[in-house]
Amino acid sequence: MARIGIIGSEGRMGRAIAEAIAAAGEEFVGGVDRDGDVAALAAHSDVLIDFSSPVALEANLDAAVDAGIPIVVGTTGLEERHHWLIDSAAQHIPVLQTGNTSLGVTLLAHLVREAASKLAEDWDIEIVETHHRMKVDAPSGTALLLGDAAAKGREVSLSNAARARDGITGKREAGTIGFAALRGGSVAGDHTVHFLADGERLSFSHLAENRTIFAKGAVKAAQWLKDKHAGRYTMPEVLDL
Repeated sequence: MARIGIIGSEGRMGRAIAEAIAAAGEEFVGGVDRDGDVAALAAHSDVLIDFSSPVALEANLDAAVDAGIPIVVGTTGLEERHHWLIDSAAQHIPVLQTGNTSLGVTLLAHLVREAASKLAEDWDIEIVETHHRMKVDAPSGTALLLGDAAAKGREVSLSNAARARDGITGKREAGTIGFAALRGGSVAGDHTVHFLADGERLSFSHLAENRTIFAKGAVKAAQWLKDKHAGRYTMPEVLDL
């Protein structure tokens, strides 16, 4: 039985993960939220699941490294510096970082990468995501994950992505990956990747009906990561993709 601690335990995802831990037959040893003692939690855990905030990531990684335990990072809105911190921590402990812990989204990203590798630049790629009105980052971590999958499929950089369009935008540049973000209501998360060519379209979609799917995926990732060697891991590895 794995002893799992949650960072960000009072949030909606944190509460859902606590329920998923019990449902999976693992031990929920406790959680911390803002200003909580992460080091104390890490000392009593076999693995941590972090769904807090980007500003807390460095301290959370440090606590996991000091305790010598794995950590699953599901926090979104990360910037380049955060990924450098994750790379640094992964030299000492197992770290799995993802923009989405859903097993369905993980498979979707795999399919998107495969499609992008087979379809040439005359197939435009557009990613549309919808979330609840309280979400503060856009595009979502999942949308960026899907965009990265498409970029890797085409062996290009995601840096030339079109993240917003307004006014007279001019002709769409060939090979770019577009993003559109919708916010409203209580939507847990809907994502569609469109491949659009002259005369035909191909779309891949994932609709999240509630947060339970993300919580279950996070717990599965924690179970998988528990006995791994130090390194940086991804959700596709959890599904052996």
